[in-house]
Amino acid sequence: MRVLFGGSVRGAAGYAPLVVRVLAGVIMAAHGWQKLQGGPSGFGQALAGLGVPLPQLMAYVVTLVELIGGVLLIVGLLSRLAALLLTIDLVMAILLVKVNIGLLSPTDGSGVGAELELALIAGFLVVLLAEPGRLSVDQALGYEGDLVEEAPTRGRSSSSSSSRRGMFSR
Repeated sequence: MRVLFGGSVRGAAGYAPLVVRVLAGVIMAAHGWQKLQGGPSGFGQALAGLGVPLPQLMAYVVTLVELIGGVLLIVGLLSRLAALLLTIDLVMAILLVKVNIGLLSPTDGSGVGAELELALIAGFLVVLLAEPGRLSVDQALGYEGDLVEEAPTRGRSSSSSSSRRGMFSR
């Protein structure tokens, strides 16, 4: 595998969370914007039909979490908090709506399966467990470090690697 994915790919690995973060953020911000355009009160009526307590309030909460959380993910600000809140949002959507439909959409068109929500949750887990990645406001402000350090090159001298080992060998 080293032949196929050498040092150039290894150096780009720090950008993987960026891609996941931005794509998931765009999808969530679009869903929040769609709810906002349709009016959270209409969404609140749908939540009331599902038996959600305080449906009007929860409609506004879900709309704002999806819209603001999506934007925060896109720019990489408070990324882990946004990913956590969006994960909770989608887990609740799965439990309230998708559990009766299943993983995949039925062939009769009677609903949409949970595959999108689960894929987005996987993306949120990347941000939660790894980091928001390079080119994030979190990293620029020093809230997060760099996930992938520079890969060592073959041309380095043994003295530089031995001095690093000596620091951790106590």
